[in-house]
Amino acid sequence: MSDSTDTAGSKAAAALRRYWRANIRIMAVLLGLWAVAGLGAGILFADTLNAYRISGTGFPLGFWFAHQGSIIVFVLLILAYCLYMNRLDNRHRRELETIRQEG
Repeated sequence: MSDSTDTAGSKAAAALRRYWRANIRIMAVLLGLWAVAGLGAGILFADTLNAYRISGTGFPLGFWFAHQGSIIVFVLLILAYCLYMNRLDNRHRRELETIRQEG
């Protein structure tokens, strides 16, 4: 009986490690995208982007990204994180249920 408990426990621990590894990977990708949008488009590439104007407003694109675009991208990344985490949580829950049923 203790061997099956140890096996189920080690499988659950391995599942938890995979869950956190996937969570960290999702966060790293989304934070990287946020850095590109906020720092890259808003500051580093602003001069290049300022060559383009937003139609109807006359605002340079670099200025827009520095003030509005990075905020919009941030909100969209929060939405993406919620969707990815819901999917990951559901997959992890199913995996733990399978481990409990086996063990």
